[in-house]
Amino acid sequence: MISTYISNAKINIDVKSVELALDALNQFLAEPSNNQAPVWTYRIPELGEGGACSLFGALQDEPFSLESELPKDKDNNGALADLQKIVFFIEQKTNVDWFGIYQARSTSEGPQLLKLAYLGAPSRPLFPLTPEFAQISNNVQVGLSGKARIINDVATYVASGGEYYTCDPKVSAEVCLPLFNEEQQCIGIIDAEAFQTEFFTDAMMAFFVAVCIKIPHYLPR
Repeated sequence: MISTYISNAKINIDVKSVELALDALNQFLAEPSNNQAPVWTYRIPELGEGGACSLFGALQDEPFSLESELPKDKDNNGALADLQKIVFFIEQKTNVDWFGIYQARSTSEGPQLLKLAYLGAPSRPLFPLTPEFAQISNNVQVGLSGKARIINDVATYVASGGEYYTCDPKVSAEVCLPLFNEEQQCIGIIDAEAFQTEFFTDAMMAFFVAVCIKIPHYLPR
């Protein structure tokens, strides 16, 4: 399972370190005191001209509701609660500045990445899964390719011409990793951001890979 994920996502990481992180995650999820409430609405930023970028610090008056894309039923309520618990695990283990879980879903505007749970500053709820948007977005690049992106120096990456969607200008390092179903199809991503360069060490990456292996079991229907 771990080796398959590492191979498909094209990540260079020690299997044993991921095994230990996965054990820690399973213990965390089994502990009732770590339970979290589902979050169905969240604040989102205003979008710039054409909807291509977020206007950092300028929030829309109305919060985004996941009910616009998901049935609000018992199963999905439980799924969102479980995903919030995984967000809490990442917060406790890594102290990363931003972390989000996205699911690839069909919407009225075509296939998009839908943000289901997160920690950190408000950010856009949907990313179009199109080749055009992939030219400016790591999230979409990973969502389309199923290949990981690990950027430990955003400024250098952007200067070299790399695809990057700027939401918070303080972000100095970012990781986008794919989520796979049993058929090894990419069905979503995680995105993690840090305000310092070289944040995503091998030891840190083990926790992010561990949650990527677990998250597909908890995605909404």
